[in-house]
Amino acid sequence: MNDVTARARAVRLAIFDVDGVLTDGTLWIGPEGETFKAFNILDGHGLKMLQSAGVATAILSGRDSLAVTRRARELSIGHVVQGADDKLAAFDQLLAKAGVAAQECAFVGDDLPDLPVMKRCGFAVAVANAVEDVKAASHYVTHASGGRGAVREFCELLLRARGQLAGPAAV
Repeated sequence: MNDVTARARAVRLAIFDVDGVLTDGTLWIGPEGETFKAFNILDGHGLKMLQSAGVATAILSGRDSLAVTRRARELSIGHVVQGADDKLAAFDQLLAKAGVAAQECAFVGDDLPDLPVMKRCGFAVAVANAVEDVKAASHYVTHASGGRGAVREFCELLLRARGQLAGPAAV
């Protein structure tokens, strides 16, 4: 068993950054200052597959967004932390709330604010379009870019490593 497989098998909680991971990082800003984000439906199905296999899911984002709140509710994401200026402190609070150890968590990120969490969790994953320092700190770098199937790729990697494939789920 290789290192990536061993780390993936240990994951009980999968945590995702939003901008650049669950989205491609583009923010559309409307005339009234409202922001819009595009989420990939394949990624959403991957998250449902993880949940069906017994892996808890979470969002840990530095920004606040009503679109994220809504999407997280649609996908039944168990833990949603937004507006986290200090992602490592928010990560520690999330671990306590979820009742898991850092080594039982995966974190998927793309930018420098994600590094402290990535260095602490058991399975650090960078999306293909992540900055180089984040890629260097990762145990796995996806082939797909954020917002373009990277989360689905991660979900399938995790499920394959665990020998679990979930049935269809609505997204």
